Amino acid sequence: MFGSIGMPELIIIFVIALIIFGPRKLPELGRSLGKSLAEFKKASNELKSTLEEEIRLEEQRSTLEASKATHAAAAASTAVPPAPVNEADVPVRKADHSA
Repeated sequence: MFGSIGMPELIIIFVIALIIFGPRKLPELGRSLGKSLAEFKKASNELKSTLEEEIRLEEQRSTLEASKATHAAAAASTAVPPAPVNEADVPVRKADHSA
């Protein structure tokens, strides 16, 4: 739980805290420390869930954009190209110089 801090180290820390703060102030200090740790844990969990939600939304956006691009490419490849124009089929207009 505390990493490399063992039971003898915890006892020494408790005795030093008891000497510094006294027996009356120590329970109050423990409660405030516990509340602070719980608040910090709650805030870090909220941050983690917010980041995970943003990552999930960004993945959905990129997936949606990729599928739109795929559909657009598929639609462009199936479009019918215009028929080539034969010059013999185009009527030629003659200029009217009578005026």
